[in-house]
Amino acid sequence: MQEQTLAARAAELAGWYGASAGPTAAQWRRVLSGAEGTPITLINFFKLRPMAADPDGAISGMEAMLRYAAVSGPTLAKVGGRFLLTGAFETTLIGEDEDWDLVAIGAYPNRAALLALFDDDAYRAAWAHRVAAIARQRVVIAAG
Repeated sequence: MQEQTLAARAAELAGWYGASAGPTAAQWRRVLSGAEGTPITLINFFKLRPMAADPDGAISGMEAMLRYAAVSGPTLAKVGGRFLLTGAFETTLIGEDEDWDLVAIGAYPNRAALLALFDDDAYRAAWAHRVAAIARQRVVIAAG
C-alpha cells in the first residue's frame, strides 16, 4: 500500500473507532503494513465496567459486551474468521499478575478479513456497546 494511501486509511479507521477506545492511527498503520495473505490472530483481554453507559441505556458492562458480541461473532464468521476461545480470565501463570474479566481469541485467514470486519457497518455500529462495556482492554496480534 502506498504511504499516502496507508496514512489516509489508518486515519479513516482511527476516526471510525476513536483513538481512546480503538487503535490509534499509528497502530492501524502497523496493522495495514503487515504481511498480506498470512493468517493473524487477535488476543483480546477485557476488564468490564460494573455499569455501562450504553447507547441503549444503563446496563451492566457484561450486558453491553453481550450486545457487542451478538454482532461481532456473526460478522467475524461472515468475513472468514472464527473464535478460537471466548471465556472468563482465570489467572496469570507466569509474569506480572493482571486482572481481566474476559479473554477472546479470534483467528483471521488474512489481514483483508480483519479489515473487512472493521469495515462492516453493523460491526461499526455495535462498537459503541464494546466501548460502553469496557473499563480497559488489551488487544495483541500474533502472526498465524
